[in-house]
Amino acid sequence: MPLRNVYDPDNIFAKILSGEMPCVKIYEDDETLAFMDIFPQSKGHLLVLPKAPSHNLLDAKPETLAKLMPTVQRLAQAVETALKPDGIQISQFNGSVAGQTVFHLHVHIIPRYEGEDLDRHAAMPADIETLRPLAERIAKAIS
Repeated sequence: MPLRNVYDPDNIFAKILSGEMPCVKIYEDDETLAFMDIFPQSKGHLLVLPKAPSHNLLDAKPETLAKLMPTVQRLAQAVETALKPDGIQISQFNGSVAGQTVFHLHVHIIPRYEGEDLDRHAAMPADIETLRPLAERIAKAIS
């Protein structure tokens, strides 16, 4: 699949944005949405995405990125406050070879804990009920 491609409005994140598919929401404003990753690599792994359609970072409009990145920073700060990880990994993938599996621009915020390896992504879906309390803790910490 090309790095820049025609946006597919039937991708899973587009369906989450339209309300067709559920998510464990943490934060939403007019331009962005943040929710728990259903395939977490670490306790508290979440995704932040723009509501504007873009295949990935390479075809996103500059104004989309200008609205996305402050939300990423704000959510990473909330993760730091709520979960007290030893570090925070922020990742964004462009193209399937780079690890992109959903072709709607999104950023991963992955808390890292000393001595704990990351789980393999997309290996096993999390139980939604274990994600809800984490989402609530992070949401309460948003400033």
